[in-house]
Amino acid sequence: MISSVKGGPREAFPAFLEQDLNTELLRFTTAGSVDDGKSTLIGRLLHDSKSVYEDQLASVKNSRINRSTGPIDFSLLTDGLRAEREQGITIDVAYRYFATSRRKFIIADTPGHEQYTRNMATGASTADLAVILIDGAKGLLPQTRRHAFIASLLGITKVLAAVNKMDLVEYREEVFLQLQDDFLALAAQLGIAEVQCVPISALEGDNVVDRSKRMPWYQGPTLLERLETVPLPENDSLQSFRFPVQTVIRPDATFRGFAGRIASGVIHPGDPVVALPSGRKTRVRSIVTYDGELPQATSSMSVTLQLDEEIDLSRGDMLVSPDHQPAVSRKFHAQVVWLHGAALELGKTYLVKHTVRQTKIRALHIRHRVNINTLASEPAARLEMNEIGSVEFETHVRLFFDPYASNRTTEEKFSSYGVLETPVAADERYARHGHFPAVLLLEGRPALAVRLERLLFERGFEVLHLSGQEFSGDSFAEAVPLTQKAGIVVLYSGKALSGEAKHRLAAEFSERLFDLSSAPELHGDEELAARHVLARAEALWLVDEPRKNRGRVN
Repeated sequence: MISSVKGGPREAFPAFLEQDLNTELLRFTTAGSVDDGKSTLIGRLLHDSKSVYEDQLASVKNSRINRSTGPIDFSLLTDGLRAEREQGITIDVAYRYFATSRRKFIIADTPGHEQYTRNMATGASTADLAVILIDGAKGLLPQTRRHAFIASLLGITKVLAAVNKMDLVEYREEVFLQLQDDFLALAAQLGIAEVQCVPISALEGDNVVDRSKRMPWYQGPTLLERLETVPLPENDSLQSFRFPVQTVIRPDATFRGFAGRIASGVIHPGDPVVALPSGRKTRVRSIVTYDGELPQATSSMSVTLQLDEEIDLSRGDMLVSPDHQPAVSRKFHAQVVWLHGAALELGKTYLVKHTVRQTKIRALHIRHRVNINTLASEPAARLEMNEIGSVEFETHVRLFFDPYASNRTTEEKFSSYGVLETPVAADERYARHGHFPAVLLLEGRPALAVRLERLLFERGFEVLHLSGQEFSGDSFAEAVPLTQKAGIVVLYSGKALSGEAKHRLAAEFSERLFDLSSAPELHGDEELAARHVLARAEALWLVDEPRKNRGRVN
């Protein structure tokens, strides 16, 4: 009956969706030292802005845990893990959504403990603004400085410094002014351009949503007012075009497209682009999606681009604006927050992920380590967990990057991780080599095996030739599973194996066993056999592996 009313809820719903989609979105994170009141602040913000469901509020009121002095422990609205509630701390990043009539918000509530610094960096990596809490009774602590430093490294130029627990210092103006001066001096050192300091009491609700009557001396905006009015960062669509290729789509001989997510900029059919690392220039023929072709595509859209020319591109390559190209290099230096339990060591090989590409990297030189208390540069030979420093790196392949200030997706930010203190799994070895293991049976053809070993090696395969000198008969079938765990392509040119031995190999390697004796048409033609084996070997490459040096058969 309601649906039949003209101008009723059904007719109004599309207009509501349109208005919601057009409402601005601000992503912000909380930061600061442990027990500064981050979770309590978010809980109070959600409660006072009427963004908490009644059943959730009732659950918090009935909780046996209440560390506050009032009827509600607001921190329980965000600290959902049992360990968090029992210990009264934040451990993992908690994301919360709420909206007002002026703006939508996504909050990342991050932990303050030093051992969970990596979680803080995760929450801040996508934020437009950081709310850094300062305990009014304790002042700026080392973790407050560390979080402010990380926020600046992650390109967050807008900070709201919330001086919390003003109720514990009797709402005195001089306490707030002193802490405001301290934080502004820290922000100036870190290059944070826009800072707003607000005196609040998250527990009592002063200056969170409603203006405090206990602090008439403060005439600035409340915390929510600042969140609703702070200018949003420039849209990524206004930046230079960057398109990391995720995969090549070729369903048939008539279509070849490059799929990925636009990191920044706008693209139209007919626009010129440059392919990196080759430097080839071409134009976009069409922009294809599941719903059809588009007249343009903007930042954050996942699309498939068809090009005018058939150029060589694979996963990890990039299409960019010809007039504003990124830097291309194997060597660079970066500000690093080291988050692994094992120290960063010079010369050690790590894995690095940048856009969609994963490759090897090693630290060449540590320029300096940052003293988190004074922000002074200190000499260092290694970086321990949670330490910050400037490090020079060299990668296995060239990367394409922009200065962080201009592009937060293709900038010199990366995720790096080394060998964990656990047994190395077979899948990790496959990822390191870039291909699956296999067995190629070339019984009685040692010359062909030697030639193929060289060709496969030059193409980037981890390959090993075994002849009858290493194994006698079926003992090869018993030993070769060890090479599978190591991720090696094995060429066997010894004596003919029995049917039982080949059956065991087929059970172990499945489709990655190639028996040349099963292809009699290849027996008399060494050139044809070599080409056939190399073609089969191409299927061993991992999908995520960047293109290798794949030469032709000589």
